[in-house]
Amino acid sequence: MQEEREKARQLAEFLRTRRAALTPEQVGLPSGERRRTPGLRRAEVAMLAGISVDWYTWLEQGREIQVSTQVLDSLSRALRLNDIERKHLFLLAAGHLPPNQYSPQQNVSRLLQEFLDRQGESPAFVVNSRWDVIAWNQAARLVYGDYEAMSARERNSLWRLFTTNQAKQLLADGWETNAKLRLAQFRTNYANHVGDPWWEQFIEDLHQQSEKFREWWPLHHVIDVPEGEKRLYHPLAGSLRFGHLSFQALDSVDLQVTVNIPLDPSTTDKMKKLCSKSPSSQA
Repeated sequence: MQEEREKARQLAEFLRTRRAALTPEQVGLPSGERRRTPGLRRAEVAMLAGISVDWYTWLEQGREIQVSTQVLDSLSRALRLNDIERKHLFLLAAGHLPPNQYSPQQNVSRLLQEFLDRQGESPAFVVNSRWDVIAWNQAARLVYGDYEAMSARERNSLWRLFTTNQAKQLLADGWETNAKLRLAQFRTNYANHVGDPWWEQFIEDLHQQSEKFREWWPLHHVIDVPEGEKRLYHPLAGSLRFGHLSFQALDSVDLQVTVNIPLDPSTTDKMKKLCSKSPSSQA
């Protein structure tokens, strides 16, 4: 009970600060007469969100009331919340993450690309919520394939795992373990997209293309953890041993950054030779 009261108090403070950060001009309203306090009025936020002033006032007073997903989405738009703020709003008001109703991100900031490039001989890449690889460094391109030359479908890591011989050859005996783990992670993300046309068509296409996908998809395994150690068998460099580190980009809840760090001197030397023989080519 105390926890719920504290969440309601935190929600009230969050809404007040977001309201105070906006000006009428930012949301298309006339500024009117001079205001005693900065930001929008409660009535203006309620009007923009399409809810009653009383209902919005109760939220800012910290009352413990039930709020629907539709109302929270309306408030997110009215208050011009970014992805991280929207996520915070849902966690405080509803106790769960919001459904993802936005198109997945397809590019990264210059700073994030610079981070990838600075990983040197450590293959590094970024995936979005669909597990599309949308950015990479030279080492990742040399190990996992020329992303630049791939189609959008081929750059999807789940599609490549289940439909290409290249992935099976690269992972060798570890293919099944890696494929099951990636499938479980994909299904975890799918929970936020059930009914979305892209996801449903993609899953149907994988059913058509992969016998293993047809066998494992009905098992409903879900997991969201990094893989840890990964062994690869590269056609030029030979056996490679990496530590697998994944984390979320703070400027976008949609993106996951992965860095494969060489775990032994042999892998480090092989990656240095592999990278030295190829010119840099980035997206």
